[in-house]
Amino acid sequence: MSDKGTFPRQDTLGFCLLELAAICGEFPASLLPRIPGSPSYKEAVITSLKKEGLLRVFYKDRLRGFRLGRRAKGRLLAENPERFSFYLTGDTDTNRIRSEVTRRMRLHRTAETYAAMLNAGAAVFRDEKPPVFLPEAVPVPVLKSPAFYGSREIKEMGIDMVKIRSSRMIGVLLTPSGIFLAYNSGPYTAKWDYRAEQRAQVLLKMVLCHQRMALQYARTEAAGLLFSDTLEPFYQIMSESDSHTRCFFLLDGNYEHFYYLTNDHYGDTLLKLLCSPEKITELNRMLMQGLSPKDAGLPIEHDALDGDGSPVLFGYFLDIPRINRFHTALQLQERTGTLVCFDFQKEVLHRFCGRQVEFSTISFEKFERRFFP
Repeated sequence: MSDKGTFPRQDTLGFCLLELAAICGEFPASLLPRIPGSPSYKEAVITSLKKEGLLRVFYKDRLRGFRLGRRAKGRLLAENPERFSFYLTGDTDTNRIRSEVTRRMRLHRTAETYAAMLNAGAAVFRDEKPPVFLPEAVPVPVLKSPAFYGSREIKEMGIDMVKIRSSRMIGVLLTPSGIFLAYNSGPYTAKWDYRAEQRAQVLLKMVLCHQRMALQYARTEAAGLLFSDTLEPFYQIMSESDSHTRCFFLLDGNYEHFYYLTNDHYGDTLLKLLCSPEKITELNRMLMQGLSPKDAGLPIEHDALDGDGSPVLFGYFLDIPRINRFHTALQLQERTGTLVCFDFQKEVLHRFCGRQVEFSTISFEKFERRFFP
């Protein structure tokens, strides 16, 4: 890629970076550590792409991002219009990129979500996944692997999507066994428009479970995914559950499951686990060693019982409503229980649960070696 006028080959890091800049509009420089490859190699590839005029840097308002050069845009469109025309034509945020910080932050949040999905093995490119949200309803084959659809792709359906215009949903992840509405709050605690998010959930469930993919999802309840930069917003959501700032949308029964994942390697790995029911079953089987099966008659959210008959919850996905139900029931019944989590999650959970809960931690390093070598 050093000769003037060359273009990176497919299946190279250079081509991958151009693809990401194309579908994201602006790929944040802060995301580079989550792209496979050594720092020195990535730096060399970016330098070469910039020298060739294929990639350019845009820096404003302390946000640094990579945007496609004109030659790269033309080449990608010419070689694979099915994949890129949706993003690189028309008056769209990914084609005619605005400089306002709010619009750029939205592009960066989307890029973070794409990076997580790609690292988890989900398809994000339009030519690699079924066209679920086209305006005309077409038969959708049964999904055999995870696929992510951005909010703009969902809005392709047309006028019905006006009903969710105010939603902060960044897209939906479809797996062979689940539907996950995805949100990304970045470094902040998300502020929810209760009615807009409820409409988004109801509409997507109707479209996916009763219309276009009823064969696969007829009995599936949609879950939520909330990405954020750190674990601090998780603590804020949980600790304010009994205050006037209560996050009603997350805690009041709209979702049985709403998983909290961080925008980093931890989150990427847990998302990969979430996409693999077989590995979840294997992990839970290992965690059950020395425990008794759950008691269906016990009015406390739990997965198992310890030797004293106290409830044990597998909380390693940071499932917001589930952990809240567990903690609330323990408080109301003046009982104690055990929460199983990863070692990096213990501090924030301990701050929230206090003395009501004991902890059993999983070494993330050992888990990753065992499940994702």
